[in-house]
Amino acid sequence: MAAIVEPGPKVDAGGVSGIGASEAACREAKLRRFRSYCLFNALTRMHGQALYTCVRLFAGNSVLQQVSRNSSEEALAVEAADLVKDFGETRAVDGVSLSVPTGSIYGLLGPNGAGKTTMLRMLLGIIDPSSGRRSLLGHERPIDAAPEVGYLPEERGLYPAMQAREAIAFMGALRGLPIGEGRKRADALLARHELQDWARKPIRSLSKGMAQTVQLLGSIVHEPRLLVLDEPFSGLDAINQGKLERLIRSQAESGVTIIFSTHVIAHAERLCERVAIIAKGKVAFDDSVAAARERLRPIVRLRTRAADGPWRSTFPANARQEGDEWVFELPESGPEPLLKALIDGGAGIETLAIERPGLHDAFVAIAGGDAAAAMGHAEPAR
Repeated sequence: MAAIVEPGPKVDAGGVSGIGASEAACREAKLRRFRSYCLFNALTRMHGQALYTCVRLFAGNSVLQQVSRNSSEEALAVEAADLVKDFGETRAVDGVSLSVPTGSIYGLLGPNGAGKTTMLRMLLGIIDPSSGRRSLLGHERPIDAAPEVGYLPEERGLYPAMQAREAIAFMGALRGLPIGEGRKRADALLARHELQDWARKPIRSLSKGMAQTVQLLGSIVHEPRLLVLDEPFSGLDAINQGKLERLIRSQAESGVTIIFSTHVIAHAERLCERVAIIAKGKVAFDDSVAAARERLRPIVRLRTRAADGPWRSTFPANARQEGDEWVFELPESGPEPLLKALIDGGAGIETLAIERPGLHDAFVAIAGGDAAAAMGHAEPAR
């Protein structure tokens, strides 16, 4: 990223001195225009390139003011209509439409390569769609909402020599948070997550889980209204997965809208109020987790002492045996006729359970067995 910035006054964390009010306003306007351009580009490029220009620009960002929060609450934090993204002859996202309610935890669920990351980057304005429309926190141009958005990209990366607290403060500075305030908040966040002893140690000395926590804290230090996490659980052990789940719930309880992508169905089932099931660049389903489950009938698991009898006639044709249990969908008539037939027929009920279908079963029904197989069998923390 190249940019031309006129020489400005000497800036430190305490403020700006030696310039008049009108000159300060002029410089502020220039900085604001430049910040809008480079904000999200900086977030995606910071993992592979030194952003010397942006570091200098934001190092003394007491000249930057936080964008005031919109007092009106939008019903939808994010909207997309018919988004398409082509890379040459390859269509990565194919006509996606979705709606994310304000204050919800919303999951993008699909196998690797389904188009989740491309979709998130279009919603954030990091890349432009080939066609379609999107709105972010009420802004038709996503970059206008950038100071109120926290983003954890799929590609993890922090400057190895930078101290943990400085990394968090730096990420806050990219979103307009004064560097001094960023350091104070960084210290508080690290203490809250029991990492205060690592605050002044370089990133290279932290474990993978610690470094990922630091990067996540950097994406919330400016107290965003929208938090976007791309495969946040990837590579974490069970303990750190549990910590991340608690952090996500904590943010949601404070009113933050959260979008996260995952290929682990159980994470989405445990955390999300709504999910979009993504397969081959298309949205196959966009609704509540409960609505996904309700597409399937409840499942009956039955074990009897008698091996056979007239009660078998009440079973649906696709009933199957798994070990010594019968497994089948609950008939439309409900459990009462089934129970009566089992009792009257002398089946000798040993166990009878009626289970609500899980999100995995719903995913198979909606996206197909191949997509479900591509998701693997990774389990989240308990």
